[in-house]
Amino acid sequence: MTEHAALLDVAREAVAKATEIVRSRPDFSVSAKGDRDLVTDVDTAVEDALREFLAAETPEIGVLGEERGRSGAGGGRWWALDPIDGTANFARGIPLCGISLALVDGEHSTVAAITLPYLGVTYTAARGEGAFANGERVGASTATELSDAMIAVGDFAIGELAEEKNRARLLLLSDLGARAQKIRMLGTAAIDLAWVADGKLDAALILSNNPWDTMAGVLLVREAGGAVVDRDGSEHTVGSAATIAVGAGLRKEIVDALDRAYGVVR
Repeated sequence: MTEHAALLDVAREAVAKATEIVRSRPDFSVSAKGDRDLVTDVDTAVEDALREFLAAETPEIGVLGEERGRSGAGGGRWWALDPIDGTANFARGIPLCGISLALVDGEHSTVAAITLPYLGVTYTAARGEGAFANGERVGASTATELSDAMIAVGDFAIGELAEEKNRARLLLLSDLGARAQKIRMLGTAAIDLAWVADGKLDAALILSNNPWDTMAGVLLVREAGGAVVDRDGSEHTVGSAATIAVGAGLRKEIVDALDRAYGVVR
C-alpha cells in the first residue's frame, strides 16, 4: 500500500467517526462566534474527537481545524479539518452540511475526504488516483456553454469590510444570473466542491479560501478532471485568495465574469 493510500484510509475512517458523532447528537447547543457566525457543541465535539484520532494515527502530521486552530507537529504536511461545514444549515435542521478533511503537503492537498452525513455520501481522492463517491469514480462537468451551467456561489461576506466585498459579489451574481442556467447558494463549500467533482454542479465560486473549507474539495475537483483557480485565473494553492472550481470547458467564461465584477470595484 502506498503512503497516500494509507493516509486516505485514515481520512476515510476519521470522517466516518465524525458522521457517527453528528448523527448521534439530535440535541445540541448553538452559540455565536462572530458577526452572524455560529458554532455548535457538535462542531467542537467532532473536531476534538478527530484531533485525538489523527494525533494517534499520524503523530508526525499536525492539524489545522476551524474551531481549535493549529496543533501537533510542524513542518510542510498538515491535516485541514472542518468538523461541520455548513453549520448554519446544520443548526436549522437543513441537511446540507459536510465534514471536510484534507492532507495538505506544501501548497496543495494530496488526500481528501468529504462526507455528507445526512445524504449518505462520502467523497474521497488521493493525488493521481481519481475522485470517488462511495467508491464509484466521478467526473467533472464537460459543459462548454454558460447557458447550460448550474453554478454555486459562496455565502456573502460578513464582518470587517463586508459591504465592500459584497459589492463585487452582487455584480457577479447579476452577470452570471443573466446568462447561466441556474445559480445556487447552498451554504457549504464542502458540498459545492464535491458536487463540482461529481458533475452535479458545473462551477462553484467560493470567494474566500479558508483551508479547512476548501482544500479537500480542491483535490476532489482536480482528480475528477475539473479546474480550480484563484480569482484572477492563476492556479489555486493553499495561499490563494479565492477558490474557483469549474469544469474545464467553462474556465475562461467564469474567470472573465470575475474580472468584470472585481474590475468595477477596484
